[in-house]
Amino acid sequence: MGPPRRIAVARRGGPTLVLTRRALIRDLAAAGAGLALASCISGRSSDPWSGLPDILARIVPPRFPQREFVTTAYPTIQQAIEACAEAGGGRVVVPPSDHPTDPLRLRSRVELHLQKGATLRFAQDPSRYPLVLTRFEGVELMNYSPLVYAFECEDVAITGEGTLDGQAGQQHWWPWKPSDPKAPMPQTADRNLLFKQAEEGVPAAQRIFGPGHYLRPSFIEPSRCKNVLIEGVTIVNSPMWVMHPVLSTNVTVRRVTVRSTGPNNDGCDPESCRGVLIEDCVFETGDDCIALKSGRNADGRRVNVPVEDVVIRRCRMGAGHGGITIGSEISGGARNVYAENCTLDSPTLERGLRLKTNSARGGFIENVFVRDIEIGNVKLAPIEIDLRYQPPESGPYKPVVKNIHINRMHSAHSQYGLYVRGLDDAPVTGVVIRDSTFRGVENGHLIEGAVDIELHNVTVEKKS
Repeated sequence: MGPPRRIAVARRGGPTLVLTRRALIRDLAAAGAGLALASCISGRSSDPWSGLPDILARIVPPRFPQREFVTTAYPTIQQAIEACAEAGGGRVVVPPSDHPTDPLRLRSRVELHLQKGATLRFAQDPSRYPLVLTRFEGVELMNYSPLVYAFECEDVAITGEGTLDGQAGQQHWWPWKPSDPKAPMPQTADRNLLFKQAEEGVPAAQRIFGPGHYLRPSFIEPSRCKNVLIEGVTIVNSPMWVMHPVLSTNVTVRRVTVRSTGPNNDGCDPESCRGVLIEDCVFETGDDCIALKSGRNADGRRVNVPVEDVVIRRCRMGAGHGGITIGSEISGGARNVYAENCTLDSPTLERGLRLKTNSARGGFIENVFVRDIEIGNVKLAPIEIDLRYQPPESGPYKPVVKNIHINRMHSAHSQYGLYVRGLDDAPVTGVVIRDSTFRGVENGHLIEGAVDIELHNVTVEKKS
């Protein structure tokens, strides 16, 4: 072990001190700690939120011709979608009732609208799902179609007050990755094969899975699309990730309720997208509630498209691994993320703001601005920044995490206040936390590796 790391520390209103990392952790663990670590980030805007209005001005919902196609007038819902597209677009209306359906493929200028009381129940038989170009955990492949899929479309939407039910559960889809670690894990061999093919540079079109394999599809996936809207609906029982826009621009997710607690059931995962607004949504998930992504390892570096210009506001997060998450499939990078006025609370929610990567992922996470976040109970910490995610996964690609601003975050109970694990050769820099209170903290802070944090008017109250 090398010599103790020294970090410049300034007490608010007092002289500059120099503490070892061990002393820093000890002092930060004390009740009522209010320390500020001095840093100087060149080019930092005096108001990092000044870029938000311009991003919001560019995110506008799609528009559709004023014509309707009621699904009950066609043999299948897909045929109603095709008729609408052939007519030049419009609204495909699903009336109140239960509607069994095979996977659906949206077309340009088509809005799929579920009226109140309408439920789409998707086929549980994997053989009903054709092969399409998609992504599994950040890697491109030919696999089962998502339950609702759009590819290279412009102006597509899913709206209404109805429900989309993937009908996944303990008998369908989820057993491919069972929650019981002692149970057989059918997806393991296929997952390992896919990742191996990606590292070896096998073209995506030749990474063929689907029938006879066990990689679950996402629920809703607009891929390489422009002008996307998902609004008002309730989504339950997804095979895997729930809403998964990929390589798309101008995406709005508004007033959506997600209740899906199976394995890897992330709520909304924009991947390599630009211009994303997620607002007024409710998440109860089996994994991260919202997770911003940009590809995994070699495949993410090959595609090399970041997720950027993302706004998250007025959302409620319950069960999940993380509330507002960036990573871990982040090899293409993430920048310009704004999150505000969200509430997070559940005995099974593990983290509030979560940034995760490692030296196999690489990539960058920069310009993340968070304010006015109310957190009740989280198991681990209201803030986690982890550059050692999923050990022993490591490589030569040093991740860059910098310019993270957090204002007015308050939490009621957690194991740690801050949970930050940097790397000695990849420091976490420019983390600034202001006017925040972390109550009911059991074990103070955990801070490891090279980190640079400023705390201004931050209070930590240990659990009594």
